[in-house]
Amino acid sequence: MISKNITINIPTNMEARPVALLVQVASQFESSIYVELQDKKVNAKSIMGMMSLSFNEGEEVTIITKGVDEEEAMDKIEAYLTTCQ
Repeated sequence: MISKNITINIPTNMEARPVALLVQVASQFESSIYVELQDKKVNAKSIMGMMSLSFNEGEEVTIITKGVDEEEAMDKIEAYLTTCQ
């Protein structure tokens, strides 16, 4: 299991399109991936869960990955959240 705090650097607030793209990135991996913000923890592969977080640029979230490809999953999620790639 890997846990990492990441500051969101997406130039727009987390509306439908950026969230959908994040879910697509997370869904590429076999590992479990969760995003924590304050007292909420949601599955990064769930569009409804991710929409419920409503996080914005500059906020810090905790990403948790667990599974056979957890390192690659963490790298890709971090790259998306910090550079939108």
